This record gives sequence, C-alpha cells and structure tokens, in this order.
Amino acid sequence: MVSEAQARPAAAVIPLIELQGLRKRFGGGLSGQPEVEVLHGVDLRIHAGEFVAIVGQSGSGKSTLMNILGCLDRASEGCYRFNGLDVAELGADELAWLRREAFGFVFQGYHLIATDSAHENVEMPAIYAGMGEAARSARAAALLARLGLADKMHLRPAQLSGGQQQRVSIARALMNGGRIILADEPTGALDSKSGAEVMALLHELADAGHTIILITHDREVAAQAQRIVEIRDGQIVGDSLTQPAGAQALAAQPVPDTALAREDRGTPWAADLREAFRSAWRSMRTHRSRTALTLLGIVIGVVSVIVMLAIGMGAREEVVARMGSMGVTLMYVGNRSPQGGGPVGVVTLEEVAAMEKLPGVTRVMPMARDPAMVRYGNVAWEADTIAATDAWPEIHDWPVAEGRFFTRAEDHDLAPVVVIGDKVRERFFGEGSGVGQQMLIGNTPFMVVGVMSIKGADSTGHNRDDVVLVPYRSGILRLFPVGRRFDPHYTVVQAADSGSVHSVQKAIEALLRQRHGREDFYVYNSAARLLAEAEAKDSMTLMLSLIAAVSLVVGGIGVMNVMLMTVKDRTREIGIRIATGARQRDILRQFITESVLLTMVGGTVGVVIGLVIGAVLVAWSVPMVFSASAILLAFGSAVATGLVFGFMPARTAARLDPVVALAGE
Repeated sequence: MVSEAQARPAAAVIPLIELQGLRKRFGGGLSGQPEVEVLHGVDLRIHAGEFVAIVGQSGSGKSTLMNILGCLDRASEGCYRFNGLDVAELGADELAWLRREAFGFVFQGYHLIATDSAHENVEMPAIYAGMGEAARSARAAALLARLGLADKMHLRPAQLSGGQQQRVSIARALMNGGRIILADEPTGALDSKSGAEVMALLHELADAGHTIILITHDREVAAQAQRIVEIRDGQIVGDSLTQPAGAQALAAQPVPDTALAREDRGTPWAADLREAFRSAWRSMRTHRSRTALTLLGIVIGVVSVIVMLAIGMGAREEVVARMGSMGVTLMYVGNRSPQGGGPVGVVTLEEVAAMEKLPGVTRVMPMARDPAMVRYGNVAWEADTIAATDAWPEIHDWPVAEGRFFTRAEDHDLAPVVVIGDKVRERFFGEGSGVGQQMLIGNTPFMVVGVMSIKGADSTGHNRDDVVLVPYRSGILRLFPVGRRFDPHYTVVQAADSGSVHSVQKAIEALLRQRHGREDFYVYNSAARLLAEAEAKDSMTLMLSLIAAVSLVVGGIGVMNVMLMTVKDRTREIGIRIATGARQRDILRQFITESVLLTMVGGTVGVVIGLVIGAVLVAWSVPMVFSASAILLAFGSAVATGLVFGFMPARTAARLDPVVALAGE
C-alpha cells in the first residue's frame, strides 16, 4: 500500500525553507555608515528532515545567513518563504512565534543566562510558549537527563564545562520541539572529545527527523552532514545535494502550522509575571549595591510623604483644637460618618434643645440649606435658600433693612413667609422693596415680609446678600425633606463670649458622644475659623505635595537610571530571550515588572521606616496623625513611579535588535 505522501511527486513537496534572490545590506541611509552588502542574491532550498552544513570562512556571510534563516534578522531584498509563507509579511510577534515553535538555536558561545540554572535555561522557551509550570519542569528535567546532565540541572553555567553547556543549549533548543536546529559553530569552542559528543547528538536528532542546519568553517565537521552548502563572499558557490528534493520530508519532524502565528495570544499573564518577578528578584540580589542605592531614593520619598503628612495633619488637628479660643463665638454642629466607617449620624431637634441648656450657650439655631429655584413673574433664579429660626438676625448680627423678620409663631405655624437678601431684592424687584409680594420657591408660594440689610461678600468671595430665608419648620416641611421629621442639616450654636467657646465646644461634643455612642458628628467654629483652617490646610498640603513630588521624582530618576544600566548589563540575556521566542511585550513586561518590584520593595521599606520615625516623634510629643490613606498614597506613588520611570528602559529593552543583543557583553 503506497501512502499519499509517498505517491506525491518529489517536486511537489513545498520546501521548508526557500530563499530567492536574498540580499542583506548593512549601513547606509540615516546610519551615516557606508553601505556594505554581505549577501548577494542567495538562492537556497532546504526541505524538512535534511541535515545541511553551510560552510564558509569568516566573513563569508554564513552567520548573517543563519540569523535571517532563524528570523533573528530580516533580508534587505529578496524573498524568504518558510513552509510556503513569506516571512517578510510577519510582524515582530509572529516572528517570535516562529522562533519559538519552529527553531532551536545552538550557539558557539552557548548563550546561556549566567544567573539561571541549567534547568531554568532549558525551561525558558516553554515559558514563552505558555506551557504550564509542572509540564515544562518535567520536560526540561527529561531533556537534561537524556543528554546526560541529570545530576547537573541545578548548576549554573559557570559551574559546567564547555561540553556540558553546549548540551544544555541543545536541550533548550529541543524544549519546544526543535523541529529545525540552527547550530552556529557548535563545536568551535569545544575540545575534540566534547565536539565529537555534540556532533553525535546532532546526528541522533537528524536520525529522529529533525531538520539540522549546521553553520561552520570546519570542513571536517561539515563533511558529517548529508548535504554541504558552500558560501563564499556572500554567495552560494557549491551545493552537494544529490537526492531528489523533498525526499527527506517523509521522515521529518512535523512542521508547525504557520497559520497559528497570527493567532498567537501570548504568554499567560500569571506565568509571565512569575517569571518576571523571579528574574527581577534575582537581578536585584546579583547587584545588591546598585539596588540599595536605587532603593534609597524611593525610601526617602515614601518616608517624606508619610512623616510630613502625619506632621501636617497633626499640626492641623492641633490648630483645629485650639481655634475655639480665638475669640469666635459661633460654632457649627453637623452630621458626618464616623472615622471608622458607618452611617452618617443625625443630630436631632431634641439634641438641639439639649445643647441650648448647656452652660455658656446663648442661642441655638437649627438650620437647613440647599439651592432652590425661586420665581417671580418672568424671572427665575436658583438661590441659596436657608431655613432658620427667628434667632438669625441676632446670631449673625444682621438686621432687617425693610419690613420685618419672621416670628417664632410664624415658624411654629409653618407660615409661608420669606425674608430676602438685598441682591435677591434687586434681581427680582429692581428698585422696589418686594415686601408684600409673593414668590415661588420650588413649587410653593411664599410672601416676602422683609429685606435684610446689605452684608457684602465674605472672605471666601461668596456674596451673603444672595440669600433667601424661610422659617425653619416651613423650609424643612415644604423645601428640604430629610427623612427625619424636622431634623436639621446643621446647627449654629452661639457662646456667651469668646472665653467660653472652648468649654462649650467640649460640652457639646460630650453630650453628643454620650447620646450617639460614637463620633458621627462635627463641631466647627465660625466662618473665620473655617477659613483659617482651610488656608492652613491648603498651605500645608501644597508644601507637603512639593516635598513628596521632589522626593519621588528623585527616586524615579534613580529607578530609570538603574533600569537603563540593567538593560545594558543584560543585553545578551535579552537577545537570548528573543532568540528563544520572547515577544516584544514579554520583554517590556519583564523589565516594567522589575522596576515595579524595585519600587514596591522601596515603598515597603519606606512605609516601615516612616512609621518608626513617626513613633519616635510621637514619643517626643510631636503632634502627628497617621492616615491609612496617606500611607497608601505614598506606597501607590512609589509603585506608579516605577511604572512611569521604568517604561522607557523597558521599551528600550523590548526594541533591541536580536542580532546586536546576542553580540553584546
């Protein structure tokens, strides 16, 4: 019985690799270097299962040809088809897929990552292929055992002989299948015995159906191949192919489906992140001094944010605590959520009545306030509408200019009356007083009974004459329903004199704390106090923000500097990762992860040191308030610094030319 593949004419078999008129030039253009053509119109066909030796002297172009065959470099001109697919049409990630799934590289210089064990070096291509951790570990161990390195797999390259390192590189080439082995002078750096062992391994792989492309200048080594292609001065000058093209394909290893290159979705996020963190941590340990100096900048930045914000908040709290004795007689009592979380508190009218009975309290006025649409005739305007009691003029020292203020009886009877500010009068009635006229507030008619005297703008720029005042109960019922009947939005408390403000404030706080069982309220002094507090807070925040910004920028510059040095130091490692199938985004993610890990470590150390310094300052009676949000802000800013300042070095690493990177030191 003859199979379909055996019955097919040999000429009909698509070559695994087909080069037509391939040229490669270096220099020229914007480089400023003279243009040099290394390959001059190379034509070559290699079929699956062949053992081909490309032989030539140094400078003949054989290594350049190998880089193009292995998709590490692109041709300047001509066509390269892999299994019928034009490689020129593939993007960077698709070329990475091809290197990962089809090729396995065996270099003269081994190109193993010095900080990784033999086992980790072999595992690398499978990481970028998305193989599970257990599966790739087992496969790497099996490959090393097959090559006689079962007892060496946890050693690093420097602890292995040259022959052992080359066997590790062969195992790595086979990790994802290694259908095509590209061996660049695999015996060049080995003694004769080790070289013979490596060639024996290549023969075994060829017998198993792998396509072997051997690059060498040694004709004795080349003679061991089934086919010898001679290259000289960038041109093929000899080819020993004697059997019909494509006959070898019948026993060859299966070639990856190139259509899958366009469907590659990349390495699983978790696996890639684990590898990136492992590599980052190892790099930090290897360069301890440099890492420590870089961390110092991040630590200083985080410590400055935490300590300075704690000092600033402590100073502000101290100012707030003492401002009650600054001669201001008014306090504002309102609702808020407790600091530990929970529902907003409610100060009731019963508690307002209880506050009025406290020693040192002269007047207490519940209030509700909200913008409301006011209409008169054809004029409509959203005014600052306040529901208050008849104590308003006395508490605020603000007399009525025309008409009268509403009475306590009108407040009790829910009378629809209103007193307006001078700006409101001018807006709706022009030169007239408006007293006796009816206005719509919301959808409710109110009669104007008075106009307040001109008060002018306060220190914040808000014009206090743009106000509409209604009786408290009428406002609550008709305009400001709050869920609890007649409970105020906030309450104004007037102390007898400036000397009793502090004691009155403490008495109010004690009363409400006793009734509520928690601090879900606030007690503020008058508008002047609030303004002073806001100004102090703004100034402190601005100063601390500048300090934190400068510190973190300095730390970020240190991160960028160390990452640029890391990229330079690990150029060859980057080239190795690219050669084994890493995509640009894999390299980008790895180095960004390293910079983030660096700043995370610095941020953690900074938080610990900041808290220790804070504890020492507290022991020295320095007022400090530590905030979880400030600590998270400091840590988050450090991590963000790693992302921002680590991006440029990471992008530089991701865009390295594979050939240049592999040649780096």
